[in-house]
Amino acid sequence: MYKLGQRIIIMSDKFEQSLPIGEYGYIIAYDRNADNAFDYVIRVPKANRNFYVPAADIELEEVLIKLEVDKLEREALIDFALATHNAELFHRIMNGDQEPEEEDNSGNEPQSKEDFMRQVRLKAWI
Repeated sequence: MYKLGQRIIIMSDKFEQSLPIGEYGYIIAYDRNADNAFDYVIRVPKANRNFYVPAADIELEEVLIKLEVDKLEREALIDFALATHNAELFHRIMNGDQEPEEEDNSGNEPQSKEDFMRQVRLKAWI
């Protein structure tokens, strides 16, 4: 449950009430009526209106910023791994920080740059 006064972002409009999706607002009240589908009353300064919204329609701004930062960090690491031809880092990022998969044809031989780039292009193609 969000606290009063927290800054939120409107993510969806499930009840089609013409919510300004993508705009920010502030939680100004809880709707404690058990017979009501709405959880919060929010104030959207840009629309100069109050809206009743369910919890699924809104998300905290801090959570969205953290998700975006994590996504950008992952993309930057992938770009760095490709630019430096660091296959180990690339595999760790793509597999979710797990150990790189063992390949059948690679015994203890290091992988050439051409083979690594071919595999990257193949995965990008798929």
